[in-house]
Amino acid sequence: MDLHRPVDSNKTYEELTEEEKLRYDHQKMHEMHRGHESMHTTMVMILIATVFVAQIIVVEWKKRHYRSYAFFTMVAMWSIPLLMSIKNQWWRFIIIWSIFTLLTALVIRKSTTKPMSVTTPRLVYKWFYLIYKVSCFLGVLGYIAMMLTFLGLNALFGHKPQQWMDVALMLLFYGLYFGVLGRDVAEYCTDKMAASIGYYTKEGMPTRQLETNVCAVCGNQLLVDVNEEGVLENTYQLTCGHVFHEFCIRGWCIVGKKQTCPYCKEKVDLRQMFTNPWDRPHILYGQLLDWIRWLVAWQPLILFMAQGINWVFGLE
Repeated sequence: MDLHRPVDSNKTYEELTEEEKLRYDHQKMHEMHRGHESMHTTMVMILIATVFVAQIIVVEWKKRHYRSYAFFTMVAMWSIPLLMSIKNQWWRFIIIWSIFTLLTALVIRKSTTKPMSVTTPRLVYKWFYLIYKVSCFLGVLGYIAMMLTFLGLNALFGHKPQQWMDVALMLLFYGLYFGVLGRDVAEYCTDKMAASIGYYTKEGMPTRQLETNVCAVCGNQLLVDVNEEGVLENTYQLTCGHVFHEFCIRGWCIVGKKQTCPYCKEKVDLRQMFTNPWDRPHILYGQLLDWIRWLVAWQPLILFMAQGINWVFGLE
Protein backbone atom coordinates (compact mmCIF):
# COMPACT_ATOMS: atom_id res chain seq x y z
CA MET A 1 0.00 0.00 0.00
CA ASP A 2 1.36 3.41 -1.05
CA LEU A 3 0.81 5.72 1.93
CA HIS A 4 1.86 8.77 -0.07
CA ARG A 5 -0.75 8.35 -2.84
CA PRO A 6 -3.15 11.35 -2.72
CA VAL A 7 -6.61 10.91 -1.22
CA ASP A 8 -9.76 12.09 -3.01
CA SER A 9 -10.36 15.59 -1.60
CA ASN A 10 -14.04 15.56 -2.57
CA LYS A 11 -14.88 12.95 0.07
CA THR A 12 -15.43 13.65 3.73
CA TYR A 13 -13.42 11.73 6.32
CA GLU A 14 -16.41 9.54 7.14
CA GLU A 15 -16.83 8.56 3.49
CA LEU A 16 -13.24 7.33 3.16
CA THR A 17 -12.40 3.64 3.22
CA GLU A 18 -10.14 2.21 5.92
CA GLU A 19 -7.18 2.27 3.56
CA GLU A 20 -7.90 5.88 2.53
CA LYS A 21 -8.23 6.93 6.20
CA LEU A 22 -4.85 5.40 6.93
CA ARG A 23 -3.26 7.28 4.02
CA TYR A 24 -5.01 10.51 5.02
CA ASP A 25 -3.83 10.30 8.65
CA HIS A 26 -0.30 9.45 7.54
CA GLN A 27 -0.10 12.37 5.12
CA LYS A 28 -1.62 14.77 7.65
CA MET A 29 0.96 13.77 10.25
CA HIS A 30 3.81 14.39 7.79
CA GLU A 31 2.31 17.77 6.89
CA MET A 32 2.16 18.80 10.56
CA HIS A 33 5.80 17.86 11.20
CA ARG A 34 7.28 19.19 7.95
CA GLY A 35 10.13 21.63 8.60
CA HIS A 36 10.51 20.58 12.26
CA GLU A 37 13.58 18.39 11.77
CA SER A 38 15.81 20.42 14.07
CA MET A 39 13.16 20.47 16.80
CA HIS A 40 12.74 16.69 16.51
CA THR A 41 16.50 16.27 16.86
CA THR A 42 16.43 18.33 20.04
CA MET A 43 13.56 16.25 21.44
CA VAL A 44 15.46 13.02 20.72
CA MET A 45 18.55 14.38 22.47
CA ILE A 46 16.43 15.38 25.49
CA LEU A 47 14.95 11.87 25.62
CA ILE A 48 18.39 10.23 25.45
CA ALA A 49 19.78 12.53 28.17
CA THR A 50 16.73 11.91 30.39
CA VAL A 51 17.06 8.14 30.06
CA PHE A 52 20.80 8.31 30.81
CA VAL A 53 20.43 10.52 33.90
CA ALA A 54 17.41 8.57 35.16
CA GLN A 55 19.32 5.30 34.86
CA ILE A 56 22.13 6.66 37.03
CA ILE A 57 19.68 8.00 39.62
CA VAL A 58 17.73 4.73 39.79
CA VAL A 59 20.88 2.60 40.15
CA GLU A 60 22.28 4.82 42.91
CA TRP A 61 18.92 4.98 44.67
CA LYS A 62 18.64 1.19 44.62
CA LYS A 63 22.20 0.84 45.92
CA ARG A 64 21.95 3.38 48.76
CA HIS A 65 18.29 3.20 49.87
CA TYR A 66 16.93 -0.14 48.71
CA ARG A 67 13.83 -0.18 50.91
CA SER A 68 12.47 3.15 49.68
CA TYR A 69 13.40 2.22 46.10
CA ALA A 70 11.60 -1.13 46.38
CA PHE A 71 8.51 0.48 47.93
CA PHE A 72 8.32 3.23 45.28
CA THR A 73 8.79 0.69 42.48
CA MET A 74 6.06 -1.53 43.92
CA VAL A 75 3.62 1.41 44.14
CA ALA A 76 4.52 2.48 40.58
CA MET A 77 4.02 -1.03 39.23
CA TRP A 78 0.72 -1.26 41.03
CA SER A 79 -0.68 2.11 39.89
CA ILE A 80 0.75 3.03 36.47
CA PRO A 81 -0.81 0.12 34.52
CA LEU A 82 -4.15 0.90 36.16
CA LEU A 83 -4.00 4.56 35.12
CA MET A 84 -3.12 3.58 31.55
CA SER A 85 -5.95 1.03 31.52
CA ILE A 86 -8.48 3.58 32.77
CA LYS A 87 -7.37 6.04 30.10
CA ASN A 88 -7.65 3.43 27.33
CA GLN A 89 -10.69 1.66 28.86
CA TRP A 90 -9.05 -1.76 29.10
CA TRP A 91 -11.78 -3.21 31.28
CA ARG A 92 -10.42 -6.76 31.41
CA PHE A 93 -7.21 -5.64 33.07
CA ILE A 94 -9.08 -3.26 35.39
CA ILE A 95 -11.33 -6.08 36.65
CA ILE A 96 -8.45 -8.56 37.15
CA TRP A 97 -6.32 -5.84 38.79
CA SER A 98 -9.17 -4.93 41.16
CA ILE A 99 -9.67 -8.55 42.27
CA PHE A 100 -5.93 -9.03 42.79
CA THR A 101 -5.63 -5.76 44.72
CA LEU A 102 -8.61 -6.48 46.97
CA LEU A 103 -7.39 -9.94 47.98
CA THR A 104 -3.76 -8.88 48.33
CA ALA A 105 -4.77 -5.87 50.43
CA LEU A 106 -6.44 -8.24 52.90
CA VAL A 107 -3.22 -10.25 53.16
CA ILE A 108 -1.14 -7.07 53.62
CA ARG A 109 -3.52 -5.91 56.33
CA LYS A 110 -3.09 -9.22 58.14
CA SER A 111 0.69 -8.94 57.88
CA THR A 112 0.76 -5.41 59.33
CA THR A 113 -1.73 -6.00 62.15
CA LYS A 114 -0.19 -6.03 65.62
CA PRO A 115 -0.06 -8.29 67.47
CA MET A 116 0.39 -10.62 64.54
CA SER A 117 -1.65 -13.79 64.48
CA VAL A 118 0.29 -17.05 64.55
CA THR A 119 -1.55 -18.16 61.40
CA THR A 120 -0.46 -15.11 59.39
CA PRO A 121 2.81 -16.59 58.00
CA ARG A 122 0.83 -19.59 56.79
CA LEU A 123 -1.71 -17.32 55.08
CA VAL A 124 0.99 -15.17 53.48
CA TYR A 125 2.81 -18.15 52.06
CA LYS A 126 -0.34 -19.79 50.69
CA TRP A 127 -1.54 -16.62 48.95
CA PHE A 128 1.71 -15.60 47.32
CA TYR A 129 2.58 -19.19 46.45
CA LEU A 130 -0.77 -19.37 44.63
CA ILE A 131 0.06 -16.18 42.74
CA TYR A 132 3.46 -17.62 41.88
CA LYS A 133 1.93 -20.83 40.48
CA VAL A 134 -0.80 -19.07 38.50
CA SER A 135 1.63 -16.52 37.03
CA CYS A 136 4.03 -19.29 35.99
CA PHE A 137 1.18 -21.19 34.34
CA LEU A 138 0.01 -18.13 32.41
CA GLY A 139 3.55 -17.23 31.35
CA VAL A 140 4.33 -20.74 30.09
CA LEU A 141 0.95 -20.99 28.35
CA GLY A 142 1.54 -17.66 26.61
CA TYR A 143 5.03 -18.74 25.53
CA ILE A 144 3.71 -22.02 24.11
CA ALA A 145 0.96 -20.18 22.23
CA MET A 146 3.56 -17.82 20.76
CA MET A 147 5.79 -20.71 19.61
CA LEU A 148 2.81 -22.51 18.05
CA THR A 149 1.94 -19.32 16.19
CA PHE A 150 5.47 -19.09 14.82
CA LEU A 151 5.14 -22.70 13.62
CA GLY A 152 1.89 -21.80 11.81
CA LEU A 153 -0.34 -24.12 13.83
CA ASN A 154 -3.05 -21.46 13.89
CA ALA A 155 -3.72 -22.15 10.18
CA LEU A 156 -5.01 -25.63 11.08
CA PHE A 157 -7.83 -24.00 13.03
CA GLY A 158 -8.51 -21.30 10.43
CA HIS A 159 -7.36 -18.47 12.70
CA LYS A 160 -5.20 -15.51 11.77
CA PRO A 161 -1.70 -15.33 13.31
CA GLN A 162 -2.55 -11.97 14.86
CA GLN A 163 -5.37 -13.52 16.91
CA TRP A 164 -3.14 -16.18 18.45
CA MET A 165 -0.29 -13.72 18.98
CA ASP A 166 -2.61 -11.29 20.78
CA VAL A 167 -3.70 -14.04 23.17
CA ALA A 168 -0.10 -15.19 23.69
CA LEU A 169 1.17 -11.69 24.50
CA MET A 170 -1.76 -11.08 26.84
CA LEU A 171 -1.05 -14.29 28.77
CA LEU A 172 2.67 -13.48 28.92
CA PHE A 173 1.94 -9.98 30.23
CA TYR A 174 -0.47 -11.15 32.91
CA GLY A 175 1.89 -13.91 34.01
CA LEU A 176 4.99 -11.72 34.22
CA TYR A 177 3.26 -8.63 35.61
CA PHE A 178 1.34 -10.27 38.44
CA GLY A 179 4.22 -12.65 39.11
CA VAL A 180 6.69 -9.80 39.65
CA LEU A 181 4.16 -7.66 41.53
CA GLY A 182 3.23 -10.59 43.77
CA ARG A 183 6.90 -11.24 44.53
CA ASP A 184 7.52 -7.59 45.40
CA VAL A 185 4.48 -7.46 47.68
CA ALA A 186 5.62 -10.69 49.34
CA GLU A 187 8.98 -9.08 50.09
CA TYR A 188 7.18 -6.03 51.47
CA CYS A 189 5.21 -8.29 53.79
CA THR A 190 8.40 -9.97 54.99
CA ASP A 191 9.81 -6.62 56.10
CA LYS A 192 6.62 -5.89 58.03
CA MET A 193 6.30 -9.35 59.55
CA ALA A 194 9.89 -10.21 60.45
CA ALA A 195 9.19 -10.31 64.17
CA SER A 196 8.42 -12.76 66.94
CA ILE A 197 5.70 -15.27 66.16
CA GLY A 198 4.34 -18.33 67.91
CA TYR A 199 6.71 -19.78 70.45
CA TYR A 200 9.65 -17.73 69.20
CA THR A 201 11.14 -14.63 70.87
CA LYS A 202 13.92 -12.26 69.83
CA GLU A 203 15.97 -13.34 72.83
CA GLY A 204 15.84 -16.94 71.63
CA MET A 205 14.03 -18.22 74.74
CA PRO A 206 10.72 -20.01 74.09
CA THR A 207 7.72 -18.38 75.73
CA ARG A 208 6.25 -21.74 76.75
CA GLN A 209 7.05 -25.45 76.64
CA LEU A 210 6.55 -27.13 73.26
CA GLU A 211 4.31 -30.17 73.52
CA THR A 212 4.68 -33.32 71.47
CA ASN A 213 3.07 -33.31 68.00
CA VAL A 214 2.51 -29.54 68.11
CA CYS A 215 3.77 -27.08 65.48
CA ALA A 216 6.14 -24.54 67.06
CA VAL A 217 4.95 -21.77 64.72
CA CYS A 218 1.16 -21.89 64.93
CA GLY A 219 0.72 -24.07 68.03
CA ASN A 220 -1.76 -26.41 66.34
CA GLN A 221 -1.74 -30.20 66.24
CA LEU A 222 0.43 -32.01 63.67
CA LEU A 223 -1.87 -34.39 61.80
CA VAL A 224 0.75 -36.09 59.61
CA ASP A 225 3.93 -37.87 60.69
CA VAL A 226 7.27 -36.73 59.32
CA ASN A 227 7.67 -39.86 57.20
CA GLU A 228 4.08 -39.84 55.91
CA GLU A 229 2.76 -38.16 52.77
CA GLY A 230 0.08 -35.59 53.58
CA VAL A 231 -3.01 -34.87 51.51
CA LEU A 232 -2.81 -31.07 51.76
CA GLU A 233 0.59 -30.55 53.39
CA ASN A 234 3.46 -32.53 54.85
CA THR A 235 5.21 -32.29 58.20
CA TYR A 236 8.85 -31.12 58.17
CA GLN A 237 11.53 -31.85 60.75
CA LEU A 238 14.58 -29.61 61.06
CA THR A 239 18.07 -30.82 61.91
CA CYS A 240 17.50 -29.72 65.50
CA GLY A 241 14.65 -32.25 65.80
CA HIS A 242 11.66 -29.87 65.98
CA VAL A 243 8.72 -30.48 63.63
CA PHE A 244 6.38 -28.07 61.85
CA HIS A 245 3.52 -27.84 59.39
CA GLU A 246 4.83 -27.44 55.84
CA PHE A 247 3.07 -24.14 55.20
CA CYS A 248 4.03 -22.81 58.62
CA ILE A 249 7.76 -23.40 58.23
CA ARG A 250 7.69 -22.13 54.65
CA GLY A 251 5.86 -19.05 55.89
CA TRP A 252 8.49 -18.64 58.58
CA CYS A 253 11.23 -18.60 55.93
CA ILE A 254 9.36 -15.94 53.94
CA VAL A 255 8.44 -13.87 56.99
CA GLY A 256 11.81 -13.49 58.60
CA LYS A 257 14.05 -14.87 55.85
CA LYS A 258 15.54 -16.79 58.77
CA GLN A 259 17.92 -19.75 58.80
CA THR A 260 17.07 -20.64 62.40
CA CYS A 261 14.60 -22.93 64.09
CA PRO A 262 11.47 -20.96 65.10
CA TYR A 263 11.53 -22.64 68.52
CA CYS A 264 15.12 -23.13 69.71
CA LYS A 265 16.86 -20.63 67.39
CA GLU A 266 19.45 -23.24 66.40
CA LYS A 267 21.18 -22.49 63.11
CA VAL A 268 19.82 -24.75 60.35
CA ASP A 269 20.00 -24.77 56.56
CA LEU A 270 16.35 -24.45 55.63
CA ARG A 271 17.10 -24.13 51.90
CA GLN A 272 18.29 -27.73 51.72
CA MET A 273 14.79 -28.87 52.63
CA PHE A 274 12.86 -26.88 50.04
CA THR A 275 13.24 -24.01 47.62
CA ASN A 276 11.55 -20.72 48.37
CA PRO A 277 9.73 -19.66 45.15
CA TRP A 278 10.84 -16.06 45.71
CA ASP A 279 14.55 -16.87 46.03
CA ARG A 280 16.49 -16.07 42.89
CA PRO A 281 17.56 -19.47 41.54
CA HIS A 282 19.55 -17.89 38.73
CA ILE A 283 21.00 -14.48 37.98
CA LEU A 284 19.13 -14.31 34.65
CA TYR A 285 15.82 -14.56 36.52
CA GLY A 286 16.78 -11.58 38.69
CA GLN A 287 17.75 -9.62 35.59
CA LEU A 288 14.40 -10.49 34.00
CA LEU A 289 12.55 -9.16 37.06
CA ASP A 290 14.54 -5.91 36.98
CA TRP A 291 13.81 -5.53 33.26
CA ILE A 292 10.05 -5.97 33.83
CA ARG A 293 10.12 -3.42 36.65
CA TRP A 294 11.93 -0.99 34.38
CA LEU A 295 9.47 -1.56 31.55
CA VAL A 296 6.30 -1.27 33.63
CA ALA A 297 7.23 1.19 36.37
CA TRP A 298 10.19 3.34 35.34
CA GLN A 299 9.89 3.68 31.56
CA PRO A 300 6.49 5.48 31.67
CA LEU A 301 7.80 7.83 34.37
CA ILE A 302 10.93 8.65 32.35
CA LEU A 303 8.91 9.27 29.17
CA PHE A 304 6.58 11.50 31.17
CA MET A 305 9.56 13.47 32.49
CA ALA A 306 10.97 13.86 28.96
CA GLN A 307 7.58 15.07 27.74
CA GLY A 308 7.47 17.58 30.58
CA ILE A 309 10.91 18.93 29.65
CA ASN A 310 9.78 19.30 26.03
CA TRP A 311 6.69 21.16 27.19
CA VAL A 312 8.79 23.55 29.31
CA PHE A 313 10.95 24.42 26.31
CA GLY A 314 7.93 24.72 24.01
CA LEU A 315 8.79 21.65 21.91
CA GLU A 316 5.93 19.69 20.36
